[in-house]
Amino acid sequence: MHKRAHDETQTELRGKILTVRGMKVKSDKLGVVGVCDVVEFHEDTNGISLNGRNGKWIPRPVEFKHGRPKKGQEDEAQLCGQALCLEEMLCCDIKIGDLFYGETHRRVEVEFTEELRNIVRKALQEMNQYYKRGYTPKVKPGKKCKNCSLNSICLPEIQEKESVNLYLQKHMQGEK
Repeated sequence: MHKRAHDETQTELRGKILTVRGMKVKSDKLGVVGVCDVVEFHEDTNGISLNGRNGKWIPRPVEFKHGRPKKGQEDEAQLCGQALCLEEMLCCDIKIGDLFYGETHRRVEVEFTEELRNIVRKALQEMNQYYKRGYTPKVKPGKKCKNCSLNSICLPEIQEKESVNLYLQKHMQGEK
């Protein structure tokens, strides 16, 4: 599902919807870069101009997820982060986007409320502060780790192991 979504060579126009896949985004204000699975540009007289395209267009990010909707707001926050980047890049306002869940084969419309935008801004500010300090917060392993794209980097299973220092101290003192 994601392979097709991230194929940046695939751009298509169907009716009044231009679909761009694997669109790279960034925000200097928020200090973040990323890639949108899909950005749909809906032709609308209230939209923005796109280089090389006639008409006006309203951008609408679409994020693809393998499973089903979650109880938390992490999916909505990720999508909102993409919208914030697109707004900065394209000098526009984006009010809604969509989450497509592969397990249910359904789209869920997400409204980018001020509350959701503030959650994303706060999380990115905290992330950037960690980065500047060279600090990596401890992960809280859970079921969510199994399908995470960062699993091979984060290695959540080693978080529950004792530290190397403690292991060496125990074994040098003859404990087991």
